[in-house]
Amino acid sequence: MKPRQVLPVLAVAIALLCLPACKREPSPATGQVPRATTVARGNESADQFVARVNAEFRNTYAELSAAQWISSTYISDDSELIAAKANERWLTQLNGWIEQARQYEGQPMSAATARSIMLLKLMTAMPAPRDPQRLAELTRIASKMEGMYGAGKYCSKPGDATSCKTLGDLEDILRSNRDYDAQLDAWNGWHTIAPPMRKDYVRFVELVNEGAKDMGFADAGEVWRSGYDMPAQQIAAETDRLWTQVKPLYEQLHCYARTKLDAKYGKDRGEVAGRMLPAHLMGNMWQQDWSNLWDVLQPYPGASSLDITAALQRQYQQNYTNELATHATAPGPADLVDIERAAQLDSARQMASRAQDFYMSLGMPKLPASYWTRSQFIKPRDRDVVCHASAWDMNMAGDVRTKACMKPDEENFTTIYHELGHVYYYMAYNKLTPIFQQGAHDGFHEAIGDTIVLSMTPGYLQSVGLVDAQPSSQEALINAQMRMALTKVAFLPFGLMIDRWRWGVFDGSIKPDAYNSTWWSLKAKYQGVAPVQARGEDFFDPGAKYHVPGNTPYTRYFLANILQFQFYKALCDASGYKGPLYACSFYGNKAAGQKYEAMLSKGASQPWQQTLKQLTGGETMDASAVLEYFAPLQDWLKQQNEGQTCGWDASAAANAAVPAAKPPVSGPPVTPRVPAPSLSAT
Repeated sequence: MKPRQVLPVLAVAIALLCLPACKREPSPATGQVPRATTVARGNESADQFVARVNAEFRNTYAELSAAQWISSTYISDDSELIAAKANERWLTQLNGWIEQARQYEGQPMSAATARSIMLLKLMTAMPAPRDPQRLAELTRIASKMEGMYGAGKYCSKPGDATSCKTLGDLEDILRSNRDYDAQLDAWNGWHTIAPPMRKDYVRFVELVNEGAKDMGFADAGEVWRSGYDMPAQQIAAETDRLWTQVKPLYEQLHCYARTKLDAKYGKDRGEVAGRMLPAHLMGNMWQQDWSNLWDVLQPYPGASSLDITAALQRQYQQNYTNELATHATAPGPADLVDIERAAQLDSARQMASRAQDFYMSLGMPKLPASYWTRSQFIKPRDRDVVCHASAWDMNMAGDVRTKACMKPDEENFTTIYHELGHVYYYMAYNKLTPIFQQGAHDGFHEAIGDTIVLSMTPGYLQSVGLVDAQPSSQEALINAQMRMALTKVAFLPFGLMIDRWRWGVFDGSIKPDAYNSTWWSLKAKYQGVAPVQARGEDFFDPGAKYHVPGNTPYTRYFLANILQFQFYKALCDASGYKGPLYACSFYGNKAAGQKYEAMLSKGASQPWQQTLKQLTGGETMDASAVLEYFAPLQDWLKQQNEGQTCGWDASAAANAAVPAAKPPVSGPPVTPRVPAPSLSAT
């Protein structure tokens, strides 16, 4: 059977397990779970129960991971069916463990056992009903929604397959085409894939809430918020506190971006009523990363050149030349394809090797040989795969992998540094019992590799031959800071609003007949962005972002964007660095590496506050390092925005937007696809 095109962007995640985002999540089983694993053993102590669960978890884990790996790297109806049934079996087994754990409530037990039982209850982001029929219904809906997302295409001419575009095609338009109408068509086009999910999503919410109540929680959102070693009701206030710290910086960046868009498109098109940014003009389908607008937002053209992509492209061309030279005779068309593929693989491996070098320079171990033979570095020619980059721990014993479709450009280069952060976290905590093999909290896992990315300063990039010596000027500094801010600062409010929406959906304060309007109200409140055409309840725009149909918690990404600056500052201090924070690179510093690896080795074995204190000296997440890092840029932005009315009126856009047509039917019917495991990108 011919494999089906699926999930061109975010592969990861699964809605199954509430582990950090690009990281391995316990994957579903491929064989029937033995009855003994779901039946309580009355003579077991709590310590014995946890020891048994850990042993059963470890014994089945490799098989579980293999099922999910195959479903992501060999996509077909057969692999999807196997993985869908595996998800059902895994949730059944997990429900059995959780039910058995209830008999130990209130009994004396060791601290490690008490923590293990607590984490066991929070192991899934998709709490499943106890009723077998409704559990099976839940897994079918989850597979179906992810399949709809993965197979989504926008066909501008219904019935004409040549007019159909995938998410990647549409993202390319937003990335590089500055024609206003072309961008609007691409943005509108992708959002046509989501309305058919709406009915399924409503039922999905009902089922996960039933599962949460079966576990003793009020709703699925409370399950998610309970994973932070603090009362569930406190995490909203905690994230609001962090957002309050960084919001002034975001507002200055927003104001600057609006001025630049007004200059390019005219005020009637460069902004939406209420001084909002138009959703389709931000270079990104969800307005979460503005780095693709560098041609519009660059402060000082020509002041510095950090063109990593150009260097990687030159490396690729050299690889191509080298591969071409291995042919004694003139290559034919098929040979040229093989040569191109070989050069692509050479480049991807070189990028991964460069990233490994950074971690090894800190004193961390070399990746195992199996990593290089078992990882997916580039998109295969013969089948559909999930291309979104992710990191995998296949057996809790050293079989670590990354899965990606790498290209020689800056985005993929930094991504592999990020993914290896997950891999080195796995390797550091593999000695722990299986339940403790996860991040201190889910934001930690996402922050590890990004901390390394912050250390990839112009000086570091020059030292590894990717850029020339950079001028030491204020203009060059502002350019470098702006490049980082368009990724890191622009993301922060988006990192908050997705779960603000879902928490309301789960607790019932956001009703199904207000799903879309509330989505855009929250985007207006937090991001200051709005559509230029009204988006009524005929649409389901939340479904156009993978993490919603994929049921992946998102607060982790917001927390990671705060924590990575805290980690970075602590490692710079550990390295003995003295100077402005933004200029620090701890590459090659063993003292920093030793401190970092010591933190990684703790996994989830203790409350995250203790783990954070070991690295930073404090037990509180804090955004002051973000502000310290971007202080030069914030001062510069205030100067540029002088005389402007910054901020926005979140209530204005809904009243001024032009009505949009009802969403057209786009693309062929899709076959349900099973959720994939591991940790995903944002």
